[in-house]
Amino acid sequence: MGFILLSAGCAIGIGNVWRFPYVAGAYGGGAFVLCYLFFLVIMGIPVMTMEFAVGRASRKSIIRGFHELEQPGQKWHLHGYLGMAGNYLLMMFYTTVTGWMLYYFYLMLAGRFQGKNTEQVGATFQEMLDSPQILVGNMLLVVAVGIFICSIGLQKGVERITKVMMSLLLAIIIVLAIHSCTLEGAAEGLKFYLLPDFSKMKEAGVWATVSAAMNQAFFTLSLGIGSMGIFGSYIDKKRSLLGESVNIAVLDTFVAIVSGLIIFPTCFSFGISPDQGPRLIFITLPNIFNSMAGGRAWGTLFFVFMSFAAFSTILAVFENIISCGMDLFGWSRKKSCLFNLAALMILSLPCALGYNLWSAFQPFGEGSAVLDLEDFLVSNLILPIGSLCYLLFCVTRFGWGFEKYLKEANTGEGMKLPRQIRFYLTFILPVLLVFLIVKGLLDH
Repeated sequence: MGFILLSAGCAIGIGNVWRFPYVAGAYGGGAFVLCYLFFLVIMGIPVMTMEFAVGRASRKSIIRGFHELEQPGQKWHLHGYLGMAGNYLLMMFYTTVTGWMLYYFYLMLAGRFQGKNTEQVGATFQEMLDSPQILVGNMLLVVAVGIFICSIGLQKGVERITKVMMSLLLAIIIVLAIHSCTLEGAAEGLKFYLLPDFSKMKEAGVWATVSAAMNQAFFTLSLGIGSMGIFGSYIDKKRSLLGESVNIAVLDTFVAIVSGLIIFPTCFSFGISPDQGPRLIFITLPNIFNSMAGGRAWGTLFFVFMSFAAFSTILAVFENIISCGMDLFGWSRKKSCLFNLAALMILSLPCALGYNLWSAFQPFGEGSAVLDLEDFLVSNLILPIGSLCYLLFCVTRFGWGFEKYLKEANTGEGMKLPRQIRFYLTFILPVLLVFLIVKGLLDH
């Protein structure tokens, strides 16, 4: 249970509760959700079994995992450095966005939105972005708390805290979803979200929707950068890896779907368009909470849930980063924590300052910021390229090889991978991943 909650904690994060609802809203609701579920099953779960297999067979982090399993003279271990870069890059913007969640939790708790009109609520988000003190202060707090929990150890710190946070998170989202679905006019939101309307998919662009769904499947599971592999290295041989991967994907998908059940009925109930992008949670929802009965309490509860979801991923990825320092340099946990405390605080500054002091840097044109560049590099390049490396390593004779991968994945009780899957994994899945990488590059 500790392993499932830790791994699910890594997968469950702002990808589910922030990114998934606004991407689903932008790409037509139900049709996007259907595509997302399809790619989660045919792409996400197989790659997760590979990352777990490499982790469990090597008993190492991503930096040393390929070293242990590759043939003499091979260079697969170089992917470990790309994966580590991906972990750091992900945390360079994730810590800032988690800081936004914490700040909004404080604003809701303190009743700062009460009595404000729509324009004033919208202005609060911009005021936060314009303030380097608020963004940097919250980011530093997030990094410090995350590293402190990891410094206590995997079981005493990360696992114990994640178990509590995940249990509370699941309870809170169910309460919030039931409340949202009982609002007047919620049925229209449920229809938009749960009934696939392919004409809406056409409006958004079929290929754009397909690639967004593929992308979301990898972002939400944090695949390709060894974040899952590190937990694979901690599990014993009693359970098969397909069963564990399905459990985590189901838990992850449950949180994503229920997040949509909170947001879409609420939006439609208050006559607000669901395609407002990243601003949806920080401008639209506070306005809604402001105008509903007991809104302050519901809003506070919502941002507690958002903070827990974001923190569960931070703890998991921090654990991966700290383990890599220990594997690579032979550091103690304490030394790796201290080094990464300083490194992550410094590396996260560009994102926190990208909306204020460094706002002149707009990598993708007017209105873009450092966060957009970092998100693009992680989501469109490093995650799918890293996943392709894991895939080719596990299924080709130039890597670890299909037989060794299949034996490791099927060791233990639970669901087994059929041998017949080899053709799909060797010839079809790589093509889908290459399509995703090329589409991501062409879109920017």
